[in-house]
Amino acid sequence: MRKEPHQTNQNIPDRAVLVTLITDDVKRSGVDPQYSLDELVQLAETAGVEVLTTMTQQREFRDPRWFIGKGKVQELKAVIDEMGATTAIFDQELSGAQVRNLEQALDVKIVDRTQLILDIFAQRAKTREGIIQVELAQLSYLLPRLSGHGKNLSRQGGGIGTRGPGESQLETDRRHIRGRITDLKRHLHEVVRNRNLHRERRKKTGAYQVALVGYTNAGKSTLLRQLTQADVYVENQLFATLDPTSRQWELSSGKEVVLTDTVGFIQNLPHDLVAAFRATLEEVNEADLILHVMDASSQMREDHLRVVEDILQQLGAGAKPQIVLYNKKDLCTPEQRQMLPRDKDHFIISAYDEGDLERIRQAVQDQLSGQTLTYRISADRGDLIALIYRLGEVLEQEIDENDLLLKVRLDRLAAEQHGYKLKDYINK
Repeated sequence: MRKEPHQTNQNIPDRAVLVTLITDDVKRSGVDPQYSLDELVQLAETAGVEVLTTMTQQREFRDPRWFIGKGKVQELKAVIDEMGATTAIFDQELSGAQVRNLEQALDVKIVDRTQLILDIFAQRAKTREGIIQVELAQLSYLLPRLSGHGKNLSRQGGGIGTRGPGESQLETDRRHIRGRITDLKRHLHEVVRNRNLHRERRKKTGAYQVALVGYTNAGKSTLLRQLTQADVYVENQLFATLDPTSRQWELSSGKEVVLTDTVGFIQNLPHDLVAAFRATLEEVNEADLILHVMDASSQMREDHLRVVEDILQQLGAGAKPQIVLYNKKDLCTPEQRQMLPRDKDHFIISAYDEGDLERIRQAVQDQLSGQTLTYRISADRGDLIALIYRLGEVLEQEIDENDLLLKVRLDRLAAEQHGYKLKDYINK
């Protein structure tokens, strides 16, 4: 009988039991524990994990030694043995000591929500900047927990919790890891410097910058593709977009702006990840207008709104002009549609509806347009006439002897930056 070729551990997906603890603090936070657990299932599946089952425990506070109660650890051990699990994934962040204790008791790999999200980012990072940011976040997360991850790091075969920096790097001492973190920060600083140069160049040209933000899987990348015909990756999964993508976008008036897709937000987004990706997320800070894309069909719509608004506040972008796009209207029930606001700053749309796309273009045009003025310019002042055409949309033009009378709907930002050059030419 022919022997089947030996299958290495690298080809075997993690088989996981997912665990969540509902404490009094969780209840007071307003987070829906069941939704968070459902989201953890999605995250695990996105990371390529086979989810076997989930377990929930309710108690007043976390056990400092085991995180969950000791009795629950024994129950979890029985489930792991019965189902042949190789991993236990916890919905909350664990300390290094808790990881060590759980590994000794359960004899499987222990991963928490933060580590799982970092792992997904490690899988998705493609650009030099993205790879640097993910490794920096992973090392910053692991450094204070090294004593609790010894068994994780010695396990063969990779899988979740071991991608990115690699086992050999993480088995070195703290001094080596701190040195690596310093190197990564230096490399990231160079990337940030180059990104800032690009931003300054865009500002000098007077280009409007519009940022797509929203909860992960709200449909931002699909909207970018439909609005700009950009060749971007679109998939119905969490964190399909990691690296920011900017494309030229033509508005209803023919004016072009820069539209940038950003990484999706999620509740309990790891602090180390926010810190490492600050350079990327600052695209939101530099935007003149934010298009906040929401999945209108989600039962957790209001929670998603709160998470995104909180992160925008953290980034210092909470006060920026914003248009909310309630996407995926075709998936909404009539009751869901009825509850959605309808005004000039809130639109119910489908990214695949051309009429809705045109409404978005017009709404952005209206947001970015300033006042309408008429200028009297001598016909031989080609420099000023060219500037006027850059500042906005020329609505009317007529000749009055040796002068041109130009009625212009000004672009707000461009007028703020360059309008002072024309203030003496306004036709009273």
